[in-house]
Amino acid sequence: MAEPGFWRRALRHKSFVAGALLTALLAGMALLSLVWTPYPPAEIDIPAKLQPPSLAHWLGTDSLGRDIASQILVGSQNSIVVGVIAVGIGLVAGVLLGCLAAARKGWVEELVMRGSDFAFAFPALLTAIMLTAIYGPGLVMSIVAIGIFNVPVFARITRASANAVWAREFVLAARAAGKGPLRITLDHVLPNIASMLVVQATISFATAILAEAALSYLGLGTQPPQPSWGRMLNEAQALVFQAPMLAVYPGVAIVLSVLGLNLMGDGLRDLLDPKLARQR
Repeated sequence: MAEPGFWRRALRHKSFVAGALLTALLAGMALLSLVWTPYPPAEIDIPAKLQPPSLAHWLGTDSLGRDIASQILVGSQNSIVVGVIAVGIGLVAGVLLGCLAAARKGWVEELVMRGSDFAFAFPALLTAIMLTAIYGPGLVMSIVAIGIFNVPVFARITRASANAVWAREFVLAARAAGKGPLRITLDHVLPNIASMLVVQATISFATAILAEAALSYLGLGTQPPQPSWGRMLNEAQALVFQAPMLAVYPGVAIVLSVLGLNLMGDGLRDLLDPKLARQR
């Protein structure tokens, strides 16, 4: 990504620019909410419940009189925290397992791949249900469940990409020169698959935000009084005919965040692919 001309090409890539702007908006909301919100997000004001947008409450208030704009801002923190940590868990563990499978082959590779198949049988929602049954619902359980789901995703991608690199001539030359599997992995394999991992991490980030919203909607994720976009949708469904905008605001926030990350991931894929890069 540091090669000359990358940013020049990136600025001409419409999908990447659009995705980067939407992602920057998400990050900006989270940073702003750390230092300022129009009102305390959990502050209840029953006399002011279900107010329409106004100068006092930019997006109106919910059924308990809480300021919607403040909840949207603070809810972005949860999305970023879950995305970063859950994707980090999947990235670290998945890359280690994928590289091990590609380097060792034989029964080690078979064990890693069959373990990935087994993990795929337990999607994030099912894993979250099992964890909450034991430890209770909460943000931590959402992060763990989504992180576990991401491990086989990164393991499969890493193993497939690493196998292609291990078959290249420069790796065969490195082996002939006496380099061991660990040194070859660090010096040759990881640098050549890093761009693919970056793209997958961006896309998995979007998936993590969507999964966190779904878990919170079902009551398995972020718990009151901490704001969450998914729980805001859950609370708004009982008032969908009386105050439909209560569902629109968090829904739009989720859609724009996921769309931005997916567009940026698609843009990075095009920009980091040497064949596509030469066409731009």
